[in-house]
Amino acid sequence: MDKKQSRLRRARKTRAKIAELKMVRLAVHRSNTHISAQIFSDCGTRVLAAASTMEQDVRGKVANGGNVAAAKLVGQLIAERAKAAGIGEVAFDRSGFHYHGRVKALAEAAREGGLKF
Repeated sequence: MDKKQSRLRRARKTRAKIAELKMVRLAVHRSNTHISAQIFSDCGTRVLAAASTMEQDVRGKVANGGNVAAAKLVGQLIAERAKAAGIGEVAFDRSGFHYHGRVKALAEAAREGGLKF
């Protein structure tokens, strides 16, 4: 099994558990150059809030979208947008990525912003 298949296997297990719980899901996607976060409805069909380093206003604040500082900014943004949409509690879906580095920074910033998971 290569790295991508292993990650997708981990993601599948997590998503199955979150679907079983019927919770709103905060999904994170990480690439070498960017990081993004989306909040999906409990049925998984609608995006309720989103934030990414690819957005124009975020690009002006960070020089590089692929570092911990950018992940913290995206975490703060997703927490603000979730609060504006009336969402307080989510299930954290790290999409199979290890809880370390940028994924961890995004999660901690979202918690500091007021999201519970």
